[in-house]
Amino acid sequence: MIDLTGKTAIVTGSARGLGRGIAHKLATLGATVVVTDINAEGVDKTVQEFLNEGLKADGIPSDVSNREKAEALIRYAIDKYGKLDILVNNAGINRDAMLHKMTMEQWDQVIAVNLTGVFNCLQPAAQHMRERQYGRIINISSASWMGNIGQANYAAAKAGVIGLTKTAAKELARYNVTCNAICPGFIETDMTRGVPEKVWDLMISKIPMGRVGQPEDVANMIAFLASDQASYITAEVINVGGGFVI
Repeated sequence: MIDLTGKTAIVTGSARGLGRGIAHKLATLGATVVVTDINAEGVDKTVQEFLNEGLKADGIPSDVSNREKAEALIRYAIDKYGKLDILVNNAGINRDAMLHKMTMEQWDQVIAVNLTGVFNCLQPAAQHMRERQYGRIINISSASWMGNIGQANYAAAKAGVIGLTKTAAKELARYNVTCNAICPGFIETDMTRGVPEKVWDLMISKIPMGRVGQPEDVANMIAFLASDQASYITAEVINVGGGFVI
């Protein structure tokens, strides 16, 4: 059984949706989880819900696209708990548009959060983990990294996350720090529930397992990668999508 007792974890973008599911899973396995999101009210609500369940949780609002705020987030966990064992870079946004209609604002916003935001958190966390000779970094990419209509910005950012993951894994392996990427498929979250019914049905028709994924499906894999059981797994890109990428 996976036991994360005594571990300190940060999950970005964890006030709701997939991030919340990941944070909840890590907390149920014993980790002290720092919930963080740009939505301050959502952070407070999620932390209180976790505490009401008897879980170890803390929270701090942050905008990972802002370097100073990202660094402050990492320092917060280290200063308060003495260490950071697990970092899950989940925060992300989408500003979809066809390539010929995409604005620079749409491009910049997605790159700032989905790619630069990962770097902003990963770099200071990695420096701490190197010194401690221990750490688990899990970056959330997407099946869209291979290209998806209307998502030039999103696909580019998620492909960049994979390159960043593999580079970080190579540099950090000698320090007993692993770095892996997860590519979720079609997962049921607040974001996906908003798609039209026809699109929903079309997406499910492309999934060999015939169902939409749940946040727990992704969270289970992340919990494993965050544990000592995955100490020899690094630089991997793992699809969690019911066969969607076949």
